[in-house]
Amino acid sequence: MSINTVNKKHGTQDWADITVNCCTGCSHDCVYCYAKGMAYRFGQVQPGQWPTEKIRPADVARKHSRYPDTVMFPSSHDITPNNLSACLQVLDHLLVRREVRKRNGVVKVMGGNEVLIVSKPHLDCIQVICQRFTAYREQILFRFTIGACDDSVLSSWEPGAPSYGERKASLRYAQESGFETSVSVEPLLDPANIDQLIAELIPYVSETIWIGKMNHLKRLVKGAPAQLVSAINHIKTHQADHIIKAIYQRHKDNPKIRWKDSVRKVLGVKWIP
Repeated sequence: MSINTVNKKHGTQDWADITVNCCTGCSHDCVYCYAKGMAYRFGQVQPGQWPTEKIRPADVARKHSRYPDTVMFPSSHDITPNNLSACLQVLDHLLVRREVRKRNGVVKVMGGNEVLIVSKPHLDCIQVICQRFTAYREQILFRFTIGACDDSVLSSWEPGAPSYGERKASLRYAQESGFETSVSVEPLLDPANIDQLIAELIPYVSETIWIGKMNHLKRLVKGAPAQLVSAINHIKTHQADHIIKAIYQRHKDNPKIRWKDSVRKVLGVKWIP
């Protein structure tokens, strides 16, 4: 499956104009999670309750039309053992083409969409998805978020998410199962070791690796404990413009590397083919 990104603007729009979710909260509890911050800010979730995943039955049951563009699922939560059953139902409604005849005789096509599955992957979940939707491989592109190859770095920012080894194993499993695979290194959690990360993952990437900075650092600093402030300042220092530009220079000729809007802003360009 090929995703056309030439006319995208920023954020998730680099990847897809349409996003679908079925859950509020995420057990991964990533420190930098924008959805978590917004949920707390607007009182959608009580402080400290984001890791408790609440499945939204209406969104699980929703039947999806054939959309004109790629659908990204999910975008504000992840696919975890806790919500896997619900996520499988949503994927079924998105992927499987069905014709529905209305009372007036008009036939409406439902499903049959191309889906970008974005996840910090649990291997058992990815195995189930691959086995369940083998017949729909041409409609699926996996994009696994892997911001570092150091588990101590990953666990400090993404305390409930799988280890590096499990994410890498998920990437390899999906590729060897015949699915299109890609990686999101956004946020880039360990710039000093980005070359090692790319070298280790690229053999299992059939499509692209996207690199992007950690965003909204000012929001994260507000009211943060001293330890988190120190970690944020470390990220800020190590994703300084000159470091990002040096990473770009080393990898700009690699046809599998793509650059998120945060990097393009540093480079002073709107799009990099």
